[in-house]
Amino acid sequence: MAGVVPVDSPPRRPARRRYRLRESLTGYAFILPATVLFAVMGVYTVGYGLLLSFARWNGFTPNWIWVGFDNYLDLLYRDDALAPLVHDAALNTLLVMIGVPVLAIVVGLPIALALNRIRVLRSTLRTVYFLPFVTTGIAVFYAWTYVLQPQGSLNAVLGAVGLGSLQQPQGFLGNPSTALPTLIAVMAWSSIPIAILLYLAALQSLDPAILDAAKVDGAGGLRTVTSVVWPLLAPTTAAVVLLNVRDALQGFQIFLIMTNGGPGGTTNVLGLQAYKWAFFSDLRPTLGLASAMGWLLFVLAVVLAAVNLRMLRSRT
Repeated sequence: MAGVVPVDSPPRRPARRRYRLRESLTGYAFILPATVLFAVMGVYTVGYGLLLSFARWNGFTPNWIWVGFDNYLDLLYRDDALAPLVHDAALNTLLVMIGVPVLAIVVGLPIALALNRIRVLRSTLRTVYFLPFVTTGIAVFYAWTYVLQPQGSLNAVLGAVGLGSLQQPQGFLGNPSTALPTLIAVMAWSSIPIAILLYLAALQSLDPAILDAAKVDGAGGLRTVTSVVWPLLAPTTAAVVLLNVRDALQGFQIFLIMTNGGPGGTTNVLGLQAYKWAFFSDLRPTLGLASAMGWLLFVLAVVLAAVNLRMLRSRT
């Protein structure tokens, strides 16, 4: 009937605007706590640390001493007491950045290929191989320390199986020639499970038609893996490398707990050195140096991530 407004007609425009405004305010109210927390713990902290890297401060005096880029220059080359420490720690960090990803790929990929093929106890084996990743932490690092001691179980096992020549009387962490490789192996032990998981997910997403075509062309198992599967897993390999490089640059807990940089600085890495300068330095006020070191690590991580992404794009 003309002139009668239907019951289910849409609300008027002002009412609709009030409804949308109320809905928006409700959403903002829900995200406000997280936004404030991020602003305080994230933006403020990062900005504060950046400013601190250009100053000299012991953490107690009310005023900073503004030194500009002196902290960065001292760390890189100018200070004869600081620069050698940074250079040695950088070399150790580089070795970790190379060793851990290589071990994660070399060990993780074959295990992922095997788990992708087997049918019996697949879920159980996946759980077993993933346990090192979910159990990593301070307790595990202490457990590894006990295993690697002079009277630890690793020396005992080597002696029991007739490999006494490989035993380390000083312990594997007390010998300067074995300390860093041992820590790299422990880091890889905790990184291999995530590499297995990523590779396994990538293998299960491959198109079976591609593998069938390789078999039709006469490619054997090894040839298929090296010429077909491995190139297709390039994005996954890049992710594994990037994750392990990040851990090598930022992670220092394992070095702090198991060796504290010893023996003789052979396991000192950049992250651990920054931690020592921030909290345990007997030199001049070094909070600014620690902050500058942190920002150098950040810039290095961004550069490596960009290079990794560039290489990945060039492959695809």
